[in-house]
Amino acid sequence: MEYQIEILKSSGEKTKFSLEKLRASLNRSGADKELVNQIIDKVRDELYQGISTKEIYNRAFSLLKKKKSFFASKYKLKKAIYELGPTGFPFENFVAAIFNYSGYKTEVGKILQGKCVTHEIDVVAHKNEETTIVECKFHSEEGRNCNVKIPLYIAARFKDVKDFWDSKPHKTKLNSGWVVTNTRFTEDALQYGKCIGLKLLSWDYPKEDALKDIIDRLGLYPITVSTLLTNREKQFLLSRDVVLCRDLIGDSFYLDHLGVSETRKERVLNEIKQLCNS
Repeated sequence: MEYQIEILKSSGEKTKFSLEKLRASLNRSGADKELVNQIIDKVRDELYQGISTKEIYNRAFSLLKKKKSFFASKYKLKKAIYELGPTGFPFENFVAAIFNYSGYKTEVGKILQGKCVTHEIDVVAHKNEETTIVECKFHSEEGRNCNVKIPLYIAARFKDVKDFWDSKPHKTKLNSGWVVTNTRFTEDALQYGKCIGLKLLSWDYPKEDALKDIIDRLGLYPITVSTLLTNREKQFLLSRDVVLCRDLIGDSFYLDHLGVSETRKERVLNEIKQLCNS
């Protein structure tokens, strides 16, 4: 039955409902096989022609949350990254944190001189006598992808900075440029990025080493995944540069600043610890 159902994606496109995709996203939450099957059965029974992916997500999220909040937190990862907006600056801090946990030393919002003009670079990362510059392309609305104009623009900026860098003595070599987005790249963008030598990282690219895979593997969940904190509380924490769940474990005094009760504070920290250890 499910293969006859057409669903509406956030981009406005229609596509066939995929049981496998729903199962894969539920499996990533850490829920056991029995619970995943129960949720799939309920969601499948409630499908109708033209149902939106958002409605399917909301139903699965609600069923997971009833069972265990940290399952729901992991399941809402993609939505949580959108919630880092709208300015994109928390996303830059989030990307910097990913590089930090991969052994880099990072600087956010650094001005670098190019051969022709100066450039504000989102993240500059240093490791093993090499320097990498990273541009972050954040979209706060679902359904928007990074087209070929983005890597074209970034490649030009990288070349300008590298031309100047190579003309002066530096302690490190500037060897690579990255484009990181919370959405997806179009096929043209991927093709151009590969051709020009830019490293591309998106929600689902490269396969098995995409943004979602790195976050799960390193346990680097943004604070916005919490199902127990309110939006106001999340924005307060983001404004204090508490971007990762694991940051809050070390800086839990911010919950006192917010007036969170001891009982609720314990629940929030327990949810976050489960996430980081999962």
